[in-house]
Amino acid sequence: MRSSIFIYVLVLSFCSLTLCKAQETAASAMPAPLFQTADPLALKFEFSGKELKRETNDSTYLKSDLWYKIADAPWDSVQVKIRARGIFRRSQCYFTPIRIKFKKRRVKETLFSDIKKLKVVLPCKLERGKDDLVLKEYMAYKLYEVVTPYHLKAKLAQITYTEVRGKRTRDHQLTGFLIEDMDNLEDRSGGKEVKRPVHPRQQDDYHSVLQDFFQFMIGNTDYSTSKLHNEKLFYIDEKILPIPYDFDMSGLVNAPYATVSNTQRLPRDIGSVTERAYKGYDRGAALREQVRSYYLEKEAELLAVADSLQDLFEDPREYRSARSFLESFFEILRDDQQFERYFIKYLRTD
Repeated sequence: MRSSIFIYVLVLSFCSLTLCKAQETAASAMPAPLFQTADPLALKFEFSGKELKRETNDSTYLKSDLWYKIADAPWDSVQVKIRARGIFRRSQCYFTPIRIKFKKRRVKETLFSDIKKLKVVLPCKLERGKDDLVLKEYMAYKLYEVVTPYHLKAKLAQITYTEVRGKRTRDHQLTGFLIEDMDNLEDRSGGKEVKRPVHPRQQDDYHSVLQDFFQFMIGNTDYSTSKLHNEKLFYIDEKILPIPYDFDMSGLVNAPYATVSNTQRLPRDIGSVTERAYKGYDRGAALREQVRSYYLEKEAELLAVADSLQDLFEDPREYRSARSFLESFFEILRDDQQFERYFIKYLRTD
């Protein structure tokens, strides 16, 4: 481990000024007003889930009213358009995740100013512990906020969803969260989304390894940087970076419906999402050790993210399992033999 840290120090001393400047710029830029505070948002929706699922065209939106408030502020509303999103969740889940579209003139000087679109993540099934699963996926987004300034921000929400069933309605009290659109990442960092596939070897080495370690940390195999599956690409400072999203299939969440992804060939066979498989390319030992040491330095801060959500879990066992899963990642990083077994042995070369 001492030799690994020594290599890291040498590499870090040659850190590119461009990279450092870019990270400082992204970290200091202000997000949209909705994401400037950690206070949970209260939301109210009313729509027909059946009608929403029936509209499979991604360009077809339904009109709806979104009611919202923060803390003790009074309720306010804004007219929005919504549509279902997500191939798997749309077909398999009781609660359909949605995308919201805002008109600029309707949200001017409101909490949603500077926002064009948002994703809303809801529980999947009508089952015990559904809200805890959402909390763990939200945790994953907050963990990545610690890892890098190039991320999609998430906002926790307590949601009253009034399900319209013909002439009848049914209220559901749900924990959910909002995810910002790539437009907002562009606004606060000055970069631009890349909307075409780019081979992983042409993507920035440092941020690629950073993201691959993160996906390993949360036990997620349901992504592909080559096929842009649960990944966006972002161009800034003459670099192309991966931006991950949708972590419900990860071992951290460990949802009952989660399966090991076959989106991209795995370097080692695993039978459960709680088993980890590193999907990163071999980008050199020096960079690998740099990122390894970086995560170890961030250990306390990353575990603090999990601890900050502890009181929100309905079942304390769900919190403890999530924290334990994260702790096992750092145990692997600290142990040279485990690091060899999980990372170096299975590095992708093609």
